[in-house]
Amino acid sequence: MAEARSELVLPSVIVGLGNPGAKYAHTRHNVGFDVVEALAQRWQISLSEQRRFQGELGEGLAMAGRKVRLLKPLTFMNRSGQSVRAIADWYKLSPPEILVIYDDMDLPVGKLRLRLSGSAGTHNGMKSIVSHLGTSAFPRLRLGIGDPRTTAQARDTVSHVLSRFSPDEIKVMSEVQQQSLAAIELSLKQGVEAAMNRYNGLTFSEII
Repeated sequence: MAEARSELVLPSVIVGLGNPGAKYAHTRHNVGFDVVEALAQRWQISLSEQRRFQGELGEGLAMAGRKVRLLKPLTFMNRSGQSVRAIADWYKLSPPEILVIYDDMDLPVGKLRLRLSGSAGTHNGMKSIVSHLGTSAFPRLRLGIGDPRTTAQARDTVSHVLSRFSPDEIKVMSEVQQQSLAAIELSLKQGVEAAMNRYNGLTFSEII
């Protein structure tokens, strides 16, 4: 007898993590914000501050008329879970409906990794979300920002995540962002697992 297929995980809210303010714009720690802003532009969804959700929210249609919400928490990274819990409660969302995009030092620049669940690792924004949702069973898209401890000019973690990408890295991250948008759209059409199978093995720095 054939094994039953698991239910598709189709996100209805896409959350990009980052810190608000010009000081942090386009830093490594804000790649989640950058992807959500790119999605908003691609799908012509307007983002506006919503105090109820402690963040910027936009609602609209993605590809093929699929309704989606985009969220940028404005709580600062360490309290991202407050914003995510607020929108989950208001719209009565289950954790698998919430896709979170964030930076990851454990991945090199040029790598992205989709997962259906997992630990928060050392990422304070993810720790906050896991704490407020009471589970780590929600999909996430991790974007590599490189490990400062493995470079010739080693520096501390905080300085690294709050730094901006080099000109060469910007070229790679531009491609990563475009492929992230494609991966998210595939997640909305065919489920997160299909996007995992398509995109997790790619290294975009090799094709620039």
